[in-house]
Amino acid sequence: MRFLWSLCFWLYCTGAIAQEAYVVVDSIAIEGHRRTNAQVILRELPFQIGDTILLENLKERLEWGKQQVLNTGMFREGHISHSNSVNNPNHIRIDLHLAESWYIYPTPYFELADRNFNVWWFDQNRSLDRIIYGMDFVHRNFSGNRDRFQIKFTNGYTRNYSLSYRLPFINRKKTFGIDAGVSFAQNREINYSTKDNRQQFFKDEGQFAYQRFRSRFSLVYRPKLREQHEFKLSFEQNRIADYVAKDLNPDFFLQGRSLQRYLSLAYYYTFDSRDCRPYPLSGQFFSAALEKHGLGMVSNDRNSFTFSSRYGQFLPLSDRWYFSFIGRTKFSFIRSQQPYNDNRAIGYSDNDLVGYEYYVIDGLDMGIINTSFRFKIAEKRVNFGKIIPIERMRVLPFKLYLAINNDIGYVNSPFDFGDNSFTNRMLWGKGIGLDAVFFFDKIFKIEYSFNHLWQPGVFFHFNMNI
Repeated sequence: MRFLWSLCFWLYCTGAIAQEAYVVVDSIAIEGHRRTNAQVILRELPFQIGDTILLENLKERLEWGKQQVLNTGMFREGHISHSNSVNNPNHIRIDLHLAESWYIYPTPYFELADRNFNVWWFDQNRSLDRIIYGMDFVHRNFSGNRDRFQIKFTNGYTRNYSLSYRLPFINRKKTFGIDAGVSFAQNREINYSTKDNRQQFFKDEGQFAYQRFRSRFSLVYRPKLREQHEFKLSFEQNRIADYVAKDLNPDFFLQGRSLQRYLSLAYYYTFDSRDCRPYPLSGQFFSAALEKHGLGMVSNDRNSFTFSSRYGQFLPLSDRWYFSFIGRTKFSFIRSQQPYNDNRAIGYSDNDLVGYEYYVIDGLDMGIINTSFRFKIAEKRVNFGKIIPIERMRVLPFKLYLAINNDIGYVNSPFDFGDNSFTNRMLWGKGIGLDAVFFFDKIFKIEYSFNHLWQPGVFFHFNMNI
């Protein structure tokens, strides 16, 4: 009797599977990858030769594969299609047509020293002394394996020498990679304190007021297309002028120290299903980090243990309307006072609120929610023809969006680093803007926003993703 039941169950299951329409991937053809190794592209696809795909899932799987390849940043455009096999029923051939990006950027380097364009233009009166210039050589596909090699030399506001290399794959399964770098930087000017939620600066014409040496090595593990784990070991040595440490802010490194050295160990987890990482319209993103600064093997100049996270949800509401939600957190497990230089929250990196471009908010803990409704106004392709000598740059695809932004944030600061009224209270930013997306990953934004004090402002943001 048990045998008969098992036989019936098997017949039912095989019959149900047979009724499901499916296709088998016979072959995958790739065009347009002049430099990139084909195996690197195949690693990004959610299917391989011989895989069986339900017909109802085929369109979604093909789109996923195209977005995975474009999100590597190695291609400016991509199209994917399939065709039926003549000899084998239910078998298909997949064709991927790609247009490679420009990988080599041996270009003069230009950057503003301030946190954003608006601070430099208005607060710093467009001072040319706050410009960082030099040479930056970046190869985003050095050996054809999606490895990134960079050498940078800068002068001006920051004298910097840096070298870095990232190789996504070091094993046959292409699941492990490495990332390493070393840098040395010097500044005659230093942000030594925060007052009224604005950075305060001191400049020493006779010597460098701030010097930094950093080295790092990471082991990256990527078992799945959308998941990544990274383990990083780093060493930092920072030095400030004695006048800054003794007189301007003894809490910069705490206890009036002018030298800070420490080892750090960190773990990062990332899940990413966004359609376009530089400017996503659909999908999800989640990242979390555990960072221990100060391991006790070099010195005790810093002792912190923090957890930070970021979650993003991006929803297409119609053919032209989109909604995005991004939440960011930071929590410090060690509740003792931290050095001023390491006590940063809103206003640094990408932890921003619209309408607060001129301000920074310091503290041990932080929470941010960014929301935006976006309406696609236009999508065009401009062909400059032979006017542009570089063939890969002749066609300029761009999209234009209207954005309605609404952000809230909170920073917990149990220790007083000055008169900063934006800490320990709810912050609210809102406004509208125009977002332009060029190629696949070059972003330009202009926004008109207000903060919780109803202070208005027109703000500009750029992201070239080089």
